[in-house]
Amino acid sequence: MSGAVNRTTMQSTALEQSLVLERRARLNRRLIIAGKLLILLVLSAVIMGPVLTAFLGSLRTTGQFLSKPFGLPTAGIHWENYTNILTGKAFWTAAQNSLIITIGVASINIVLASMMAFAFSRVRFLGRGLLFNILSLGLLFPLVVAVLPLFIQLRNLGLTNSLWGVILPLAAFGLPGSVVILRSFFMAVPGELEDASYIDGCTTLGFFRHILLPISRPALTAVVTMQIVVAWNEYFLPLLVLTNDKKWPLPLGIMQFMGQYGWDYAGIMAYVTLLIIPAVIFYIVTERYIVTGLTGGELKG
Repeated sequence: MSGAVNRTTMQSTALEQSLVLERRARLNRRLIIAGKLLILLVLSAVIMGPVLTAFLGSLRTTGQFLSKPFGLPTAGIHWENYTNILTGKAFWTAAQNSLIITIGVASINIVLASMMAFAFSRVRFLGRGLLFNILSLGLLFPLVVAVLPLFIQLRNLGLTNSLWGVILPLAAFGLPGSVVILRSFFMAVPGELEDASYIDGCTTLGFFRHILLPISRPALTAVVTMQIVVAWNEYFLPLLVLTNDKKWPLPLGIMQFMGQYGWDYAGIMAYVTLLIIPAVIFYIVTERYIVTGLTGGELKG
């Protein structure tokens, strides 16, 4: 009888210990989640702080902004900061230039990158790995490293003070990252799918155009989005290449606006907000495709 009581006691003790361990594990998981959320909140505040400051500052007067930069528009919203910009011709000229540069960079980059990624992922040829590694080295060198030879080459080609002098270098310097992303996604496509397409009479070009590209839409969207954001916000290269202010994009348009209205900080904040809004909206719309594209998709062989 005493043995049965001891076994019952031991079982009860073991159950209590397991419950205690489970509570501790649950508490640790909650603390880890809370820590991650806290880190995300801090990072979000650091990233969104300047954006909110610019937006709130654009709704007030310059005097209010200088007296309290992080304040709210308690004395009324001053939409004239936006109307003064939107009714001017210079803003729309700069917006048109930014749109041309952005579309040109994204189009050229995605066409060339998709074809190169297809060759590096699905076509077997001598030196494929070596060429891909050489291309990947381009990720280590930002555009500013090649400023002097790039400018000399653009001048020799007659592309200075031309939007093509901005479009072509931006598209070229974005190729390594785009090819790396697309190649990893293309390699995740099962080989059986390609073999089946060839059995059905599909050519290599047909497989690439009608099967591989539609399947890889998330990766293509991710690449296009990154190129659009980079081209839309590019400041240094247009400053180097474009001397005619009629061809300046929006980032340089801010500099031009500051030259005309140097002390109108509220107007400058409104200009910055107008520059940020399109890129933010486009990123929000395509965010779910970006996550899938950057993680290589969910295809399984």
